[in-house]
Amino acid sequence: MPKPIVAIVGRPNVGKSTLFNQLAGRRISIVEDIPGVTRDRIYADSEWLNYKFTMIDTGGLDPDSQDELLRRIKDQAEVAIETADVILFITDGKEGITPTDRDVAEMLRKSKKPVVLAVNKLDTLEEEANLYEFYNLAIGDPVPISASHKRGLGDLLDRIVAHFDPKDLEEDDDDVIRIAVVGKPNAGKSSLVNQILGEERVIVSHIPGTTRDAIDTPLEVDGQRYVIIDTAGIRRKSRIDHSLERYSVLRALSAIRRCDIALIVIDAVHEVTEQDTKIAGLVHEEGKGSIIVMNKWDLVEKSTDTMNKYRKRLAESLAFMTYAPSIFISAKTGQRVNRILELVNYVYDQYTFRISTGVLNECLAEAIAMNEPPSDKGRRLKIFYGTQVSVKPPTFVLFVNDPELMHYSYERYLENYFRKTFGLEGTPVRIIAREKTR
Repeated sequence: MPKPIVAIVGRPNVGKSTLFNQLAGRRISIVEDIPGVTRDRIYADSEWLNYKFTMIDTGGLDPDSQDELLRRIKDQAEVAIETADVILFITDGKEGITPTDRDVAEMLRKSKKPVVLAVNKLDTLEEEANLYEFYNLAIGDPVPISASHKRGLGDLLDRIVAHFDPKDLEEDDDDVIRIAVVGKPNAGKSSLVNQILGEERVIVSHIPGTTRDAIDTPLEVDGQRYVIIDTAGIRRKSRIDHSLERYSVLRALSAIRRCDIALIVIDAVHEVTEQDTKIAGLVHEEGKGSIIVMNKWDLVEKSTDTMNKYRKRLAESLAFMTYAPSIFISAKTGQRVNRILELVNYVYDQYTFRISTGVLNECLAEAIAMNEPPSDKGRRLKIFYGTQVSVKPPTFVLFVNDPELMHYSYERYLENYFRKTFGLEGTPVRIIAREKTR
């Protein structure tokens, strides 16, 4: 059963992101004093009185703005209102009611959804006198809060969860596959996410770096539950001139850390750049399952063998990741996008693959018989036995006479032998040599 959704709405700079971060308990939304910094809906899970729920931080609403991005933000907030079970409307108690607040209140009244009105920036008891003005919005009793000082948040949460159904009290998330969509700006990540979801859930614009945050979107297909994490485009360090972009790189990294499978989106027109290699390297180092998604395939001029030539160049450019399957798609036309979740399920099975100790040691004995372990200064590496200690990714401990004798090239040979025997496509494999104690 999906968690109830709480959408946080309000005009720019009333403190929505600060409140969102306080309620989520970690820094998720970007907080900076530039109107319109929160450009997209950001999801986070929260909990209060045993109720688990998902919050959406929308972009600042300015219903009359002609500016393209602000207009898109309004569209986003409307989608948030449509998908939300409860709407949390934030206003600024220091500034009082503005014409925009009245417009937003009008939008919310029309939505017929339960609305909780919070008046923020009331940092002291004296300032709480400003609260009464907000009854004029005719949207129920306002709740005085100070997001930055954590005042009144308990009362606010009480009011929010009062709108939930008691049936929402149970739920666990173990069967969810988390997919991070990573890549350079403008590789087409947001368009791909929209194709997979079948609705415009992420702002798609030709302004590089429009998706500034990682956005978590739940999805269910044929009974399998997924969470898609659309990350901000990772830029080259020299391009990170604004602190916002720096957050975005950190956010992409943290998105990679939270995922099971990373879709590494590469612009097929430009092929693999140094930046793409770095992003793939982050995914590999974090030990995540991965799929190389060559996007914009519709724009590539093709001859008989184009795809095979691309695959060959991919293997050369991403030599450390030859285990990752690749798929050639067009997020714009939808070409082959329907095969991505199939591939995700397949790679996830490999990523969580378990091998019994007996079968593993038979394979190890075969590998050793085919290619003897190396020796160094007259001492030969002896491998006594191995065992799989974990999954995500599959990790093996080999008990040996001296871990120093385990040369990198032999470890690589064993990894390839395991792959040849068990598949393990799309997932890194970790091999740890440990000294067998007497």
